[in-house]
Amino acid sequence: MVPARSIAEELLKMPKDPHIEKVRNIGISAHIDSGKTTLTERILYYSGRIKEYHDVKGSDGVGAFMDSMELERQKGITIKSAATYLRWGEHHLNIIDTPGHVDFTIEVERSLRVLDGAVFVFCGVAGVQSQSITVDKQMRRYGVPRLAFVNKLDRLGASPWKAIESIRKILRQNCAAVQIPIGAESEFKGVVDIIRMRAYYFEGDDGRIVREDDVPAHLVEFAQTKRKELIEKVAEVDDQLADIFLADAEPTVEELKAAIRRATLSLKFMPVLMGSAYKNKGVQPLLDAVCDYLPSPYEIENYALDQDKNEEKVLLLPDVKKPLVALAFKLEEGQFGQLTYMRVYQGALKKGDIITDTSTGQRVKLGRVARMHSNFIENVDMVGAGEIAAISGIDCASGTTFTTGNLKYTMTSIHVPEPVISLAIKPKQTADNNKFSKALNRFQREDPTFRVHQDPESNETIISGMGELHLEIYRERIRREYNCETIVGPPQVNYRETITKRAPFDYLHKKQSGGAGQYGRVIGYIEPLEEDHPDRWGFEFQNKCVGMNIPPEFYPAIEKGFREALEKGPLANFPVIGVRVVLQDGAAHPVDSNELAFRLAAMYAFSQAFPQAGPQLLEPIMTVEVETPLEFQAAVVGQLNRRRGLILDVESNADSGFCVIRAEVPLSKMFGYSTDLRSATEGKGEFTMTYKEHAPAAPDDQEAVVQEFLKKRAEKNK
Repeated sequence: MVPARSIAEELLKMPKDPHIEKVRNIGISAHIDSGKTTLTERILYYSGRIKEYHDVKGSDGVGAFMDSMELERQKGITIKSAATYLRWGEHHLNIIDTPGHVDFTIEVERSLRVLDGAVFVFCGVAGVQSQSITVDKQMRRYGVPRLAFVNKLDRLGASPWKAIESIRKILRQNCAAVQIPIGAESEFKGVVDIIRMRAYYFEGDDGRIVREDDVPAHLVEFAQTKRKELIEKVAEVDDQLADIFLADAEPTVEELKAAIRRATLSLKFMPVLMGSAYKNKGVQPLLDAVCDYLPSPYEIENYALDQDKNEEKVLLLPDVKKPLVALAFKLEEGQFGQLTYMRVYQGALKKGDIITDTSTGQRVKLGRVARMHSNFIENVDMVGAGEIAAISGIDCASGTTFTTGNLKYTMTSIHVPEPVISLAIKPKQTADNNKFSKALNRFQREDPTFRVHQDPESNETIISGMGELHLEIYRERIRREYNCETIVGPPQVNYRETITKRAPFDYLHKKQSGGAGQYGRVIGYIEPLEEDHPDRWGFEFQNKCVGMNIPPEFYPAIEKGFREALEKGPLANFPVIGVRVVLQDGAAHPVDSNELAFRLAAMYAFSQAFPQAGPQLLEPIMTVEVETPLEFQAAVVGQLNRRRGLILDVESNADSGFCVIRAEVPLSKMFGYSTDLRSATEGKGEFTMTYKEHAPAAPDDQEAVVQEFLKKRAEKNK
């Protein structure tokens, strides 16, 4: 179970600003096509922020308000996270709608880093899906309290209870419904609030009219059973409610709501609400629950690292009178230049203020402070603690901390996953080189998972990302936004190299050619890191030298040499991971030994030992989830088997006529799969793919990769 969240005494004792107490910073996250953007569209509509709502896929020629990119509307997917703000009753909500596709997972990652709470959306038919697991990990990484919203209950085969069971079983979340549905599938009419024991119907063409009524007679007993289950689940993790429960007393509505709030904020419980955003049902009670159960900035501990005090942790207080501490978490190219999204943790961003970039020490004046409403900029004079703002005219990197005064604080970094796929790319016309370079530079600044480098052997420009769709989208954006056509080479898998056994090294680097020479000898061994090592696929350097055979000032150079050797493995030029280097002895020369000599000795020593250490190629393994009509199940399973897939689970739903197949497949075998799947399922099958881990490649695949590398190297040396 996730550990309880504590609220520091300073936060509990500080005087509360009524406005900040009513602020809720939330993200809406889920697996692709679970209805996140549709839900956000209805939230904006019911709160009065937009006058009419539209379909995500833009079938009416307009598209969802938060999908501001033309590419998003054409493809019917969210590519970039989009921010907005609204009022719901007395509360002020800052909302970020995030993509569901794993290829754009960095957008979810950096949004959750700065948000205080989240709405976790699940499909009422499929329940927990592959990307749901990734989003859950991200929420746990940043300790984000969340509500669950089981969506699409109007669909054939939808069941909130099946979805809740999958949340408990797969995500291991302590959760329970706070509502039950009235009707099912096409007969879904509304929800019963089992806390207050009242029924709510959403009427009118747009569901704006919320009619409250008594619980239907046929649902009273079921509602009471589910209410008892809710009380039991919360009492398991909340002492105050447990005392009431053990006394065999019935908690009041206020007592139960307070207990649910405490349990949600402590990350021990997740309330589950339900509805159908597309059919305009259940959205308003969800907004009420966001205000009731998710935290204000006063209820979240945020820390900065004091660079003047050896990165000592400092609690940040959401107080507009204190010095500014703000994190730039997202960059975007706007019509007025770079637009920088910032979360203000302490102090305030005021127009005309001078703020400091703590990474460079550069001071900049705030010319424009705004709130974002999708792609619309709404200027304001000030944005205070606990809020999210957009600043234009600042040149900085994503993840930069800004302060005022003499504070040298930095916020903890955002987790950035490593790219798994690469492509060689170049402009079709040489005249477009300048536009091509501008596009790549901009996209790298905006997206930390989009990497660009020059291959030293082929001199080709290589772009790397999280999947085929990720790179395809950027290629399309280069064409649309920069009017630059491109040519790409075949996809390249980002393999890794490792070792499987211990191997000794004893290398003397000696160079004397007149004048100062080079002399350095290193002795020791390399070995694989243990399976249960905390950093299983990292690097560990151990110095077990005794005596002064190697002067201590050369130890850092030796470690640096080994680290440099790991960057390009001897097997096929891929990074080496999962290695421990143990330095046992060596030798130095009183005149000719220097840092360069020992750094080179370490690099050559690694190359000497690596072939004797059982070198092995590691390939990225992907978790693949395919949804297909039942009639094509056998064909899809056969396809995955032919691609060396390991079938984990097949879940059939006779009511909906679909099945979900989960498998683990090497990324190298997944190229072109979307075309094959469409062909095998008459265009009705869909799949998502999530990186799981690097694992040993099959011997024949390893041999093919190594031979290809040797062939390229031989051609280059001709």
